[in-house]
Amino acid sequence: PALGMFRCAGRAHVGSAKNMPKAGKGKAAADKKPVHPYSRKAAQIARGAIRQEKKERHRTEKALRLNAIGEKLLWFQSQLDPNKSEYTKADVCELVERYLRRFDGELEQIALVNGIRGRQGRQHGSRESALKQAAERERTQYEGYGMEIPDLINSKHLKTFREWSGDLKKLPNIKMRRVSAKAGESEQREAEEGEAAGVRDDNDDDMSAEDSDPESQEDEEL
Repeated sequence: PALGMFRCAGRAHVGSAKNMPKAGKGKAAADKKPVHPYSRKAAQIARGAIRQEKKERHRTEKALRLNAIGEKLLWFQSQLDPNKSEYTKADVCELVERYLRRFDGELEQIALVNGIRGRQGRQHGSRESALKQAAERERTQYEGYGMEIPDLINSKHLKTFREWSGDLKKLPNIKMRRVSAKAGESEQREAEEGEAAGVRDDNDDDMSAEDSDPESQEDEEL
């Protein structure tokens, strides 16, 4: 029979080869086996990669969305009037209009620089395009179904918003309100109609007073 030799405690011993331990053929060898591109294993790996890619994309989109909301809220927080305990709808609409025009200064600077350079080449073209697209998108949103902003009309919600530290994890604590240009226009129209009605009432009162004045009646008779 074939013989194998192994050492034990410094002395050589001779033993049968069949008694020697065999090399493991376990899972490691199976994992190294190439995967057939049309096998179930390949399909499983592909599905896992797609699922992981979707998770990463959703995570990135969520982070971008939260950052955009955070920037908007910080802008509104920086514009708050410290003397106001609450805002009217007209105040809110005016504040939104200022928010929609927040890029005007930068766009004017870009246009000025490009005007000086003439036809030699436009600078900051991608930035200019991004700002114009953002302004147009927000304007369409505000004039359509409305734009979400912090609730400044409710005094309690306004106080919570003032105390916000800018931590994105605490965004759920801030109450939001949807504001549209249509609502602001209707309120302004109602206010104007109310003022006009008040003027008409004053005129009617003056005319009634003249009609009831006996001296004016005597003058008319004379």
